[in-house]
Amino acid sequence: MMIIVIDTSAAAEIVLQRNQAKGFVKHIEDADWVITPTLYISEIANVFWKYHVFEDMPMHECEESVEDAVAIPDEYIHEKGLYKEAFAMGCQTLMPIYDMLFLTLARRHNAYLLTLDKKLKDVSVKHSIRVL
Repeated sequence: MMIIVIDTSAAAEIVLQRNQAKGFVKHIEDADWVITPTLYISEIANVFWKYHVFEDMPMHECEESVEDAVAIPDEYIHEKGLYKEAFAMGCQTLMPIYDMLFLTLARRHNAYLLTLDKKLKDVSVKHSIRVL
């Protein structure tokens, strides 16, 4: 069973149809289950808020993009069950806790992490978390 934890950077890449979008979509189509922490919703909304405020992307396009991104995961996992482990991992790696939530979720489910974040990829590899 192939499980993917998608992070915000990968979702934005897909929605904006950028360079790696096709490959990411293929991974998602091949997956049996795509999950993410509920934090993803506020993060992706913030990404498109920035596009609207700083890049003049029309608000209706941003709203559609958020909707498209929110529709990608099959299931959202609440952080209440992840934060202690994510906090410990963040202290150990000196990485932000919001990033460690994605890693913690991937580790718990023996999932692949789908991300564009190089630092997050590096930390994942160091902790034996598979990255796509």
